[in-house]
Amino acid sequence: MTIGGWIALGVVIVVLLALIAWIIGSYNTLVRLRNNVEESFSAMDVYMKKRYDLIPNIVETVKGYAKHEKETLNAVITARNNAVAASDPKTKVKAENEISGALRNLFALAENYPDLKANTNFLDLQAQLKTIETEIANSRRYYNANVKTYNTKIEVFPSNLVAGWFKFEKRSLFEIENAEERKNVKVEF
Repeated sequence: MTIGGWIALGVVIVVLLALIAWIIGSYNTLVRLRNNVEESFSAMDVYMKKRYDLIPNIVETVKGYAKHEKETLNAVITARNNAVAASDPKTKVKAENEISGALRNLFALAENYPDLKANTNFLDLQAQLKTIETEIANSRRYYNANVKTYNTKIEVFPSNLVAGWFKFEKRSLFEIENAEERKNVKVEF
């Protein structure tokens, strides 16, 4: 083999090694981004579970003052149960929207009961819910930022080639579907 042949073989080997290194690097980056998305969804899920656990306490407190408001109280519990049962992000978004609406109705109902608004247990539950709502909002932002980074990486060239080869799928953002639901839940009276 001539020197030119050895040089050509060396160039081909270097190009192949660079291509393999790029594929491995792109794959590892996509795996890290996918894991970030899953971790951030899990973190958001923890905060939502805290809210799910708090809701029955709020409902029980309101029940004592507003016994004839069963429809509103049942709507809150139904929304909570739907959210707890939701497993995929799209179902979770819909269930979270239901909870926000039901809680808004519950707190609007509470305004009609001055004794309830003065109840220290209810006020403490409100404060806890306000903190959890802030944590949920922050975790949603974190999740959506991770989803955006991941989705961008799997859609841009040339990493979209590796994403396609290894079947990385686009993830959904956690968005509020109903414009009315975009309003914050008011927990202060």
